[in-house]
Parts: sequence; structure tokens; C-alpha cells
Amino acid sequence: MDWLALSEEEWTAVRLSVKVATVAVACSLPVGIAIAFLLARGRFWGKSFLNGIVHLPLVLPPVVTGFLLLVTFGRQGAVGSFLHDWFGISFSFRWTGAALACAIMGFPLMVRSIRLSMEAVDTKLEEAASTLGARPAWVFLTVTLPLAAPGIIAGMILSFAKAMGEFGATITFVSNIPGETQTLSAAIYTLTQVPGGDAGAMRLTMVAIAISFAALVASEWVARRVGQKAVAS
Repeated sequence: MDWLALSEEEWTAVRLSVKVATVAVACSLPVGIAIAFLLARGRFWGKSFLNGIVHLPLVLPPVVTGFLLLVTFGRQGAVGSFLHDWFGISFSFRWTGAALACAIMGFPLMVRSIRLSMEAVDTKLEEAASTLGARPAWVFLTVTLPLAAPGIIAGMILSFAKAMGEFGATITFVSNIPGETQTLSAAIYTLTQVPGGDAGAMRLTMVAIAISFAALVASEWVARRVGQKAVAS
């Protein structure tokens, strides 16, 4: 069973992937909730355009998204040069850039799930809270968010799973640097290109399947528990 034991380099890729995916979800969640709420309840000019921009990464080739990130957030990019010169923040060829790429690629899945959940919330409950004197922000925090929690959790898990499997945008934007930007998918790709690397690629593939399956099972369980509590309350 020694062939099942991961090498230190393989463990590094697994830990980096989990780190990148976790940071990507955590940083994109507040923006995802805000955008989902705007799309679910907002009535404004340009709503269809905003919806199209949000979902654009789903239909664009991942390499195109990665290239756009490179020319925008790279050292010579309009945003990247500003962040680097004024704040010392660099995304290109860094693990933070991998997190940014994963966040953008998983963002449409997160927003769509949260939006559908918010659209299913009975607006009469929100109106009832408003008539009792609750401010709109308090209604959102105490009524809308708890009732939309199953969708929020599902969106987080979908975004996490997408981040764990992201390859095209990440490798285009931050390359494939072992220990810095070599995520699980990039490590599997690298191992398939070297003689005798099939065993390592298979080990990492099994790890990816196990993590993704565990995430889906956990999201289903948590969403069910949250849904039951929401109904009970």
C-alpha cells in the first residue's frame, strides 16, 4: 500500500489547494451575497448586464479568463501595477493570484445558488418584520439571510469545489510553481507529463475525488439542518 502514500510535494499541492479554495470562498462570499441580493430583489437599469458579467466566467474559456486576469492584475497591468506600487500587493505568480482566479471562476456558481435561495424567501415575512419597526438592514440580517442559508451554504460548497478543480485560469495567471502556485489540478497535470508519474497522478486524483465528495455530503447535511431549523422557527 506504499503507492497510496503521498509524497511531500503531493501533500504540499493538496494543502495549497485547500488553502486557495478556502480563501477564495471566504473573500468572495460577502460580494456574492450582495450581488445575489441585487439580482434577486433589485429593479434597476443594467440588471441584465450585471447578470451577464457575473456569469461570463461560466461561458468563457478558462484560459481567456486567466489571460484577462494577467493583463489586469499582473505587475504591468492597470490594477496590478497600482496595487504593487502603492500597497506592495502582488497577485501574478503568487498563491494569492491563484485564490483570485479561483474566486472569479467559482463566483457565478455561488451567486446563482444564493440568488435562487433569496428569490424563494417569502417577502411577506420580510414585510411583517418591517411593519414591526425593523430597519431594512436588520430585516436582511435576521430574516432574509437565515431563510436563504441553505442556498448560501450550497453556493459556498459549489464555489469551493470549483476552486479545488480549477486549472485553466489559474495556470495562465500564476503559472505552475511548486510550493507557491502548483495546486492539485496543476500537480496532476505535471505528473502526467513525466515518466512514471501516473501513480502520483492517480493518488492526487483520488484525493481530489475524496475532498469533493466529502464537501458535497457536508453541504447537503448542513443545508438540511439549516432548512429544518428555519422551518421550525
